[in-house]
Amino acid sequence: MTRRRAIIAGLLGAVYPGLGHVYLRAWFRAGSWFVLAVVTVAVVLPPSMIEAAEAGGLDAIIAASRDLPMAVMVVITGIRLLNAIDAIWLALSASSKVAGSHEGPTCTKCGGELDPELEFCPWCSTEVGASDASA
Repeated sequence: MTRRRAIIAGLLGAVYPGLGHVYLRAWFRAGSWFVLAVVTVAVVLPPSMIEAAEAGGLDAIIAASRDLPMAVMVVITGIRLLNAIDAIWLALSASSKVAGSHEGPTCTKCGGELDPELEFCPWCSTEVGASDASA
């Protein structure tokens, strides 16, 4: 279960910086990665490409993205890779904290903390009975 969450978070982070952190409910980190990605693109993208994209719409954006300099592609790919690694690390470290650092009831399947108001485990979606949630 832990590995699956980490893999999903990493893949989402590779799609766009911040998505993996949204999946993990790490809202501040998600926003930080999103802002970092936007600012990085704004800084490294040549002004001529920004002007071409603004003037020509979606077709111009697609054409401009084919002609990006290698240095820009390396920087953007680096941000995405670092984001994916951070999302995986966060998922793995959060799961180790969830597995034994709280005093409330835990899921019998994944060891995650149970919310007494829910009839399922919020970490692995296993159904739990009222007796499990109040233990």
